[in-house]
Amino acid sequence: MRHTVARVDLDALRGNVRALRSLLEEGALASGRPVPAIIAVVKANAYGHGAASVGSALEASGVAMLACADVDEGVVLREAGIAAPILVFGALGISDLDGIFSHRLTPTISSPWAGRALADAAAARGTVLGCHVKIDTGMNRLGLRHDNLRRTLPAILAAPSLRVDALYTHFATADEPESELFGLQQQQFVAAREVAADLGLRTTHVHAANSAALLRDERVWFDAVRPGLLLYGIVPPPLMTTLQLEPALSLHSRIVAVKGVRDGEGAGYGQVFRAAGPRTLAVVPAGYADGVDWRLGNRGVVLVRGRRVPIVGRVSMDMLSIDVTGLDVSPGDEVVLLGRQGDQRIDVREVAATIGTIPWELLCRLGARIQREYCHRP
Repeated sequence: MRHTVARVDLDALRGNVRALRSLLEEGALASGRPVPAIIAVVKANAYGHGAASVGSALEASGVAMLACADVDEGVVLREAGIAAPILVFGALGISDLDGIFSHRLTPTISSPWAGRALADAAAARGTVLGCHVKIDTGMNRLGLRHDNLRRTLPAILAAPSLRVDALYTHFATADEPESELFGLQQQQFVAAREVAADLGLRTTHVHAANSAALLRDERVWFDAVRPGLLLYGIVPPPLMTTLQLEPALSLHSRIVAVKGVRDGEGAGYGQVFRAAGPRTLAVVPAGYADGVDWRLGNRGVVLVRGRRVPIVGRVSMDMLSIDVTGLDVSPGDEVVLLGRQGDQRIDVREVAATIGTIPWELLCRLGARIQREYCHRP
């Protein structure tokens, strides 16, 4: 067993779902609207947390639907025994179509080609396929353009082998409070709904809000919300919230060696660290192959014996060095790269800010060779 493990607290995950549901219920009560359903986003291996175990926990928490990036991710969830509806966000290729039917997945139609391909595939199987249609309101990525629906949507609605269960869009700048595009996309989505209704679409199910949009504006909650990062207990920066959320994942390792270096000596590749006086270094078997970002060399910190200690020198593929001068440490001592130790905590937002990236990237890059341990509180 490797020393570096990611511990995923499934009770924290469930608690985050409860906190989000309470927020939605309070907002619905104040506005007089129905409580939005939760479409739980578990793409990219549930943001590095492990899709099968996390998906099962979310299903047990009563979310209405899970959402993943592609058919392969949906297959993993089904093979884990998950029975809840699963929405596939991504664009489909010809080779994906069988998986949609064999594993009971809900595809996204984001182009006229996808609509035709799915309609033909469903007709050939003698079935009616439920799907969601994505509207591009300004992201300019996937989706039917909001201002071209009268050309692209009728054929999809007319296909007897397709059933459009929902319309949705995705916000490009929900986490940028100063951006005017967020409001414009909201207006264009509302207008697109009206066009769809005029073309004969009778469904009222629509969704648009990712984690940032969910926190930012109740008007975009619609019939369902699509939290991702919030489920895992992390608030999308730079936004803040009073929600009682708890990070579900912590990252732990252990010291495997302790050694002294003399004044002026270097350590690691490129010798970018030089000791200013005698120092005690410890080696930790976690590196960039595990998802510990290379840029944390000489910049990041970890927790040892309840203290913050610096990462020194470059992060290697399989290990890193930390400066433990003045601490009584030995091989086998726990090292926390993400999470709490004593009264100190390092969270993924802090780490991301240190190196100028985003929490999503750091979580999704946690390596496959890191064992995930799933725990419940006593």
